Amino acid sequence: MPDQSNSSQAPQPGRLRRARHILDTWYIGPARDLSVLEIWGYTDRFSYCPGDRVALRVHTTGARWSLEVGRDGVQYEPLLKVEALPGQTQDTPFDCSIVGCGWPAGYEFVVPDDWRPGGYLITLRALRGDECVEEHHLIVVRRARQAPRAPYVLVCATGTWVAYNCWGGSNAYEGIAGKDGRQFSPVLSTQRPWTRGFCRLPDGAPRTLPITPPTPGEMVRYPYMEWAYSYGYSKKYASAGWASYERPFARWCEAEGFELDFATQHDLAEDPGLLAGYACAIFVGHDEYWSREMRQAVDRFTETGGRVARFAGNFFWQIRLNPATAQQICYKYTATAEDPVRGTEDAHLLTGAWEQPEVGWPGAHTFGANATGGIYAGLGNCAGRGAGGFTVYRPDHWSLAGAHLGYGDNLGAEARIFGYEVDGMDVVMRDGLPFPTGADGASGDIQIVAMGLGVNEEADHGIWGETLYIGQADARWLAGALRGGQSDAAYDRAVRGNGVMVHWHRGRGEVFNAATCEWVAGLIRHDRQVEQVTRNVLSRFAHTD
Repeated sequence: MPDQSNSSQAPQPGRLRRARHILDTWYIGPARDLSVLEIWGYTDRFSYCPGDRVALRVHTTGARWSLEVGRDGVQYEPLLKVEALPGQTQDTPFDCSIVGCGWPAGYEFVVPDDWRPGGYLITLRALRGDECVEEHHLIVVRRARQAPRAPYVLVCATGTWVAYNCWGGSNAYEGIAGKDGRQFSPVLSTQRPWTRGFCRLPDGAPRTLPITPPTPGEMVRYPYMEWAYSYGYSKKYASAGWASYERPFARWCEAEGFELDFATQHDLAEDPGLLAGYACAIFVGHDEYWSREMRQAVDRFTETGGRVARFAGNFFWQIRLNPATAQQICYKYTATAEDPVRGTEDAHLLTGAWEQPEVGWPGAHTFGANATGGIYAGLGNCAGRGAGGFTVYRPDHWSLAGAHLGYGDNLGAEARIFGYEVDGMDVVMRDGLPFPTGADGASGDIQIVAMGLGVNEEADHGIWGETLYIGQADARWLAGALRGGQSDAAYDRAVRGNGVMVHWHRGRGEVFNAATCEWVAGLIRHDRQVEQVTRNVLSRFAHTD
């Protein structure tokens, strides 16, 4: 999600910064204070196969600590418990969010052969006297390398997880980088703990979209950030991570009998052939950040006959990975001025939007829609009183079979599935039906099943005391980068967008793209129509032709 707010005061080494405003930067850990009982841990990699050794790197101020590893499925299954490990504090660089923590291994284990594919929660508990604190890490366990594959592989959006992870000071939105120590960091380390809320959340933690739209005349609010601030979670918990997105989708699939394998975007970058042999690759939630290698792996898959089911939104930024330093790079808004590859023969690797001229690879080529044609819906005053779901235009499409939807009906409104960020396209209406114009790179063969409206500007209704989260910053950038400059006309072209649910045959394969982050809200809230559409897509995509 684009967010250019960097208004907070820079923290000082050895001190915890206190946020001045709910929208200001604050980050999670480490306290750098031995009197504060804390425990944190991370692993070198995001995913492992049976037989792989996991090195858990732990810092704690507790005298003793324990760990529990369990499969986080429909039923949580505790599988490994270790008690009474000696506590050890670790020296942590102040810029650990950029260069990594560099902690030694505190405990190692080998993934057993009988561990099923899935997300595995690692619970860390530190003890000191009567005090106890608990934090969490997560690893993805893949199917054994030689084992028969499931029909589906759920690819976790680890590019976005890294970009939103505020642990240690910086992420791709705010932080302690730059000359003044107040800017986001374009370089982020994968060698640090996940921030609080990415791996596990309490029941009832608010999602990005409030279930009830704001009341006209009242100050706009962002309940999920208020909750995070109140309970000590990252304000980005609802924007990225296993707990908010992949977990509820995986649990729903498991309950419905759809067998999944699991992988990560970083696995796609390391192994371009990873998807071969699967019938369907699934992407869920918020997959905003992709490297060229990740995207090429998906394109090869569909062109050679694979099916892609995307229940995710905000396909926006190209990233680069540096395996030698375990860092993820994305300069975003500053790419044309600061990315080292600008003006070189590698300019196509510029870490900006896919639609920027230097990159020249519109997102619509892969998924049929792109974030720059969206983007916000239902967040604050960004279409905050919008429909909340998709308006159906092609009710006879196979994906809607049995969902009891007609032309003009709304899909997912009560569950609030449309937002908080959506991908759209340039469309033209003919006889009451939307068609792609192709001006944004979208194929003319795409069928637009349903649509909704999105915006790039947060409406200012002049409410006294109100502080807007998005404001005009994103539309201003989009106007300058892609809509012709900073004129009023360019800005006007940048403000409006849409979100689309699309399907088309690509090469020998097939793509269904719901293009919204909050599709999983329909599964969490058991919206019968959203569940039926999900069943239809997965059932059709279970086999290759």
